[in-house]
Amino acid sequence: MVTRTHGLRQGTRSILRKNKRDKGRIFINRIMHPYQEGDKVAIVLDGAQQGGMPHRRFQGKTGMITGVQGRAYIVSVKDGNMQKTVVARPEHLRPIEG
Repeated sequence: MVTRTHGLRQGTRSILRKNKRDKGRIFINRIMHPYQEGDKVAIVLDGAQQGGMPHRRFQGKTGMITGVQGRAYIVSVKDGNMQKTVVARPEHLRPIEG
C-alpha cells in the first residue's frame, strides 16, 4: 500500500489546475499591479508560481492589504470568526473594485 501524504498541497489537484488556454502564460499585469494599503483583493492561487503562495484554505477568500513584506503583501482575511494575516505575492492576488 502507498502511504497517504499530508503535505501543504495535499488535495489541490483541481484547485491549482489551470485552464487549457491559460497554461504556460504569465500574467504580467497581475504581477505588476500597484497595490496600496487598504485595497481589497481576492486570493486566487496560481499553481504555476509556487513562491509566496498562501495555504489552499484561503483560495477564493477576499481581504484587505495591510502592509508590505519584501516582494509580498500582508493581507488581512476573515476565516470563520477569526481575523488572520496571509502573506502572499502579487501573482496570487487580484484587485477588487469598490
